[in-house]
Amino acid sequence: MSPDTHDIRQAALRTLDSIPDPKSGQGLSAAGLVKGLSVEDGRVGFVLEVAAADAAAYAPVRDAAERALLDVPGVTRAQVVLTAPAPTVVQRRSAQVSSDPRADPAAMPPAEHLPGVARVIAVASGKGGVGKSTVAVNLACAFARLGLRTGLLDADIYGPSAPRMTGASQKPAFIDGKLEPIVVWGLVVMSIGFLVDERQAMIWRGPMASSALRQMIGDVRWDARGPLDVLVVDLPPGTGDVHLTLVQKLSVDGAIIVSTPSEVALVDARRAVTMFGKINPPVPILGVIENMAYFPDPATGARLPIFGHGGARTEAERLAVPFLGEIPIDIALRAGTDEGRPLVASEPESAVSQVFLEIGRRLGFPAGS
Repeated sequence: MSPDTHDIRQAALRTLDSIPDPKSGQGLSAAGLVKGLSVEDGRVGFVLEVAAADAAAYAPVRDAAERALLDVPGVTRAQVVLTAPAPTVVQRRSAQVSSDPRADPAAMPPAEHLPGVARVIAVASGKGGVGKSTVAVNLACAFARLGLRTGLLDADIYGPSAPRMTGASQKPAFIDGKLEPIVVWGLVVMSIGFLVDERQAMIWRGPMASSALRQMIGDVRWDARGPLDVLVVDLPPGTGDVHLTLVQKLSVDGAIIVSTPSEVALVDARRAVTMFGKINPPVPILGVIENMAYFPDPATGARLPIFGHGGARTEAERLAVPFLGEIPIDIALRAGTDEGRPLVASEPESAVSQVFLEIGRRLGFPAGS
């Protein structure tokens, strides 16, 4: 009888405790270094969190942990992600807190172009709960339907949603020091959610989250199945460490802002626009998408403006950027992301899918560039 998931998990923890932490001398699990242990279908993985200064010393520990896990009965693949955050510097004077000049987006060194990727497009909102990830996933599927070789990077380190929304459950392979992204619905996809248990909370400080994002960017072979025309990056809400890490690490060709029509959401959308404008060089705003624009009355078909009407369109006009389209509140759209079947990929002829496809056409990215 093959061992079940619980048995494999317990055996893996015992095995990891047989590997000493170079600093404390305790086993890795006892020392609190095993984060987000995931066990699924014979695959075991976890995040090994260490200080930046200790990264080199822990590389052999990571390798030893992977080798040891492969000896656990029932384990067919082992993957350990080593993360090492940069130190945070906070300067205090009197009762005021001054910002670290290294965090000034205008003072950042030039970002690098991602090998094998023609353009990088960030999808941002500034505020959570506006359906940004739903838009990002379906827009990526729209690009793929239009013939573009498309990637999706789920950069929401604290709340990764791409695995659930795309229905992908397999773990990325680690080949020759690089992660191979998951291929699903015609997209190549990477998310921290592929590397940790969905039930585990990612309780990380900002520098640790930034380190994880840098590793997902730098350690992924995005062109494993050929060069990409576009990489869609689903950013987390807000304007914090993860956003600055992205624009510092990657040359972002443009940003798309997602908002509902309500003024509360638009206030945070403006903050996102301001952040992209302060980066040196500024990231162009490709346009604004109004999500949850209305709910079609099932009886009459009339548009019911539950969250207001036209706010995002008016904001786009104020910013002098394109208004890309209105996405209604749609049961099939919601159900598709909950069930791992993005609507644009699974029902491309639906009215809502056609809106996403029209937005993709409007952006006009050429294939094979």
